[in-house]
Amino acid sequence: MGQRERGFKLTPQRAAIMAYLEGNRSHPSAEDIYAAVIEKYPMVSLATVYNTLEILKQMGKVTELNIDGERKHFDPETEPHHHLICTRCKKIINVRKEFDLEVPRDISRDFKIMDRHADFYGVCSDCDDGAG
Repeated sequence: MGQRERGFKLTPQRAAIMAYLEGNRSHPSAEDIYAAVIEKYPMVSLATVYNTLEILKQMGKVTELNIDGERKHFDPETEPHHHLICTRCKKIINVRKEFDLEVPRDISRDFKIMDRHADFYGVCSDCDDGAG
């Protein structure tokens, strides 16, 4: 267990946050997680949710997604993948397919690329009214 994990006290509230995230594919925001956890733990604060998410992020247990503009979303699936994002309802869907996302060498020559992913923005079938 790493240094960060040794200092992680697993309170019932943190366990509830982790349980909510486990296998969750909805890419919830901190506010979504808070709304779900407060039902069982009314004493949990939004600050506890944010702090727990920050610790989980540092431990590599969740990925923070900055794809909404209005709020951060969290993904417990940390394996590399891409996203489809509906610009109307904000639904986020994982895409587990490799795409040729190479940056031309003349642009990236002074840059060591460590990771890559693509976010595709559009309108999901639930929101598509046929007008677009």
